[in-house]
Amino acid sequence: MDRKNPANIMKLLGAKKRFEQNHPKFAAFLKAAFDGGIEEGTILEISIQKPGQQRMTTNLQVKQSDLELLELLREMSR
Repeated sequence: MDRKNPANIMKLLGAKKRFEQNHPKFAAFLKAAFDGGIEEGTILEISIQKPGQQRMTTNLQVKQSDLELLELLREMSR
């Protein structure tokens, strides 16, 4: 996606708004978790359970390069 293209930016912002409307608790969780900032060394964990399947869980330890990506995404969502 060309992030300089205004139409793509509008699509992204519209999708973000729909996601927040569809999942208000998750959006609030993300806001609370990321508002205080994420530091290098922070552990992020995610679990996924598809219907009829076992839960899969993984985690990662945040690196400086991850923080740069998160900051870019945060700036794009404003």
